[in-house]
Order: sequence, then structure tokens, then C-alpha cells
Amino acid sequence: MSRTSRHKKSGKKKYVLIAILVVLAALTTGYGVNASNYSERFLPNTKINHTDISDLTVAEANKKLKAATDDTKFTITDNGQEWKSISLSDLGMKTDFSGELKNLLEDQNQWGWGMAYVFTNDSSDVNGLTLDKDELNAAAATIQGELNTLNESRTKTTNATLTKGDSGFTITPEVNGNSVNVDNVIKDLKDFVSKDKSGLELMDYTEKPTVLSTDESLQTEMSKLNQIAQIQANYTINGETFQIPTESISSWLQYTDGEITLDRDQVKAYVASLGDKYNTSTNPTKFKSTKRGEVSVPAGTLSWTIQVDTETDALVEAILAGEAFTRTPVTKGSATAAEPMIGNTYIEVDMENQHMWYYKDGAVALETDVVTGKPTTATPAGVNYIWEKKTNETLKGKNEDGSDYATPVDYWLPIDWSGVGIHDSSWQAAYGGDRYLTYGSHGCVNTPPDVMKTLYETVEEGTPVLVF
Repeated sequence: MSRTSRHKKSGKKKYVLIAILVVLAALTTGYGVNASNYSERFLPNTKINHTDISDLTVAEANKKLKAATDDTKFTITDNGQEWKSISLSDLGMKTDFSGELKNLLEDQNQWGWGMAYVFTNDSSDVNGLTLDKDELNAAAATIQGELNTLNESRTKTTNATLTKGDSGFTITPEVNGNSVNVDNVIKDLKDFVSKDKSGLELMDYTEKPTVLSTDESLQTEMSKLNQIAQIQANYTINGETFQIPTESISSWLQYTDGEITLDRDQVKAYVASLGDKYNTSTNPTKFKSTKRGEVSVPAGTLSWTIQVDTETDALVEAILAGEAFTRTPVTKGSATAAEPMIGNTYIEVDMENQHMWYYKDGAVALETDVVTGKPTTATPAGVNYIWEKKTNETLKGKNEDGSDYATPVDYWLPIDWSGVGIHDSSWQAAYGGDRYLTYGSHGCVNTPPDVMKTLYETVEEGTPVLVF
């Protein structure tokens, strides 16, 4: 080859190399320019929360992610069909991804933009959600109202229960309804929204009965209730025995939330009515007198009163035990309701006949004429009792003119709390008849001394004294 030819070929190679270098320089400059551009933008094929944010700035990416999130719906379905769809923003969800987006942009390699076209970046998840609980609660309150309205057209689920009727208790079967438990729906709605869940199904909240008519425990309770309703419950008061009406007991019975109880107010009213009728502290005592037949003697120191609250509790307990019983009410006083007020041993003072009898074991042990209080200081009538026995006492008090008196007696049997009693009276010249009208006592029962001695020696403390 000639020297001229070799020179021409060498010149061509030089131009090609220069051209290549120029192209490489241009490419390098362009790559660098693009790399500089990606210092403020996300690389190609970058996805956040499954949203493509390639070539976007932080502000642009934040706007796009926010729009995607705000458009997300929380869907409530009913038997698979959409019932309500609410955007997360309407449920108080606030979005701002800018903070985490800035961190991601700073972490990316801007010089790897070229390779990003070849390899797709994995989708990253960033959290830019905050929940405004006040807005969520307000939205939930609206939904709660709508659910309550929905329930109005649905059948409410109810448990099998015991129902009281005229013939006793029967089982009312359960109802399998299709109403929803609104409280549970709202509770889960708030929880699901805060956990970024997408919805819920109302059918998952339909209530099921928890007590069935076939439940053995319910059958047992029914039998127990009916047993209690028909219980033989008796009272013995003053020797009289009577049964509490079964219809009353049945009306008192209650069955609530699996518990058998009695209506205490009704029971208390019944016990109070017994007191109104039988309390000897407020009611007179019927008594068969020696000369005047049956008389009504007012209440006196020998008496009792039913303790209504205590007896109510005791009666409730006895009835709920479910066994037949006969009881005497709890009382307070100097006597008891467990036996007749007046037995076979007592003292009878008949002021109309001015006569006194002492009956012991049903037979007259002693009788005598007496002098009771004069009309202005009459002996008070009443069912009393000898609460003390004393000898050689001095009885003190006021005369009608206001002067004091002090009268010694050998035998003293007080019968009430006002100072009235039975005692000997040596100053009386006679007894019985109308003498009390002129020579009557200050209220005591004046008795002949010899008779009084015998009475004192034979009578016992606690002996009833009927004055009428």
C-alpha cells in the first residue's frame, strides 16, 4: 500500500474515534442531566401503595396518593349487597404522605435512573394516614341512626323465656330474628376504619338466641316457679291458722334474667295488712267474759306488733324455698303471736259488775267484788299483764285537788305503765255495787285484804289481766 493510502485510512479512523467520543460525551452529559433531574423526582417504575409515582415530585406524588386514598371507600354490605359506601375521608381519615415521600426520595440513587427502566421497583407502603376521632364518631352516630331505622323493619331476636299466665308459668319460645346488633356494628366500624380495613357485612351481626325453649335449665326453672306458685304457705296467729292465697303468691312471683324473685313491695303490703288486722298493740281482743258474754277489750300492755320489714324478708325466703310451711310472724312486744292472747289462766276485771275473777288452768281459783276507779279517775280498760309482784309498797300520786297522796299497801301487782295495778285496800268499808262512783280509787283495782293476800300468793308474773 502506498504511503498516501495509509495516510488517508489513518485520518478516517481518527474522525470515527472523535465522533464516538463526542457521542459518549453527549450521552454522559445527558445521563448526568437526567440524574440531576431525578434528585427531585422519583425514578421510573416507582410505585407507592400500589400507585405509580414515576417522574413525580414529592408534592405531585403526595397529591396523587392522597387522591387515591381519599377515593377509597369503606363498604357496608347486607347479605352480600352494598348497603352503604362511605369514603374514608368522610369517616375522618386524613392523608399526608409528604414526610415519608421526602425520606424515600432522599434514599433513592438518582444515578440509577437508567436501570430503573429495565427493573421495576417493588411497590413500597408508606403510612400517611391520621384519624380524626371526632369526625369518625360523628359519622358513626349517623350510621347508627340509619341502622336503628333499618332494624325497625326487621324481626328482633329474642330468647325463650318464662311467661306468667292465669294457670302458672309457661315457656314462650325463642325468636330467630334478622335484626342486627347495632352497638357491635358501630364498635367494629370504628375499629376497622382505624385498621385500614375496607368494609363489613351486616349479616355477621345478626343476633342469635342464647336461650332456647328446649334448654333443660329453662324447663327446670318453669317447674320450680309453678311449684312455688302452688305452695301451701300457712300462718298461725293468735292460735288461728290460715293459708296465704295461692293466687297472691303467684302474683308476687317474678322471673327476670334467669332469676326467680318475689315482688317485695307486694309481699310487704300483704304482711302490713296482717298487722293491720291482727296486731294486738292496735286491735282490741275478743274475750268471752264470765257474765257479759263476748266483749272487746282494748289494747293494753300485753300486746305484740308484727315487724313488717323483718317478716317480709323471712316470708320471701320461706316461699322461695319451695316447700310447704306454717309460720308465725316475727313480732315485737310483751306477747307473741304464736299462741292465743288469752289462754286458760288469767285475771278478769269486770268494771260494769265491779267483780274480779282469777282463772287458773280454766277453772275459777278466786273471785271477789272490787272497787275500781271513780268516774273522774276511771280504771283504764285494756289487755294487760302482771309485770311485777311486790310487797309493802307505798303508792304515791296526786289527788283531784292537786295534793299529794302516799298510800301504803301490803301487796302490789302493777298491770300497766301508768301506775295502775291490783292491791289490797284496808280503808274500803265495802266492795262491789256502785261504791266506785263515790269511793272509787285513783284508777287501781281495790281488793279486799284477805283475798288480795291469797291472790298474791297464787298468781304468777306474766299472768294476763283483762280490764273492761
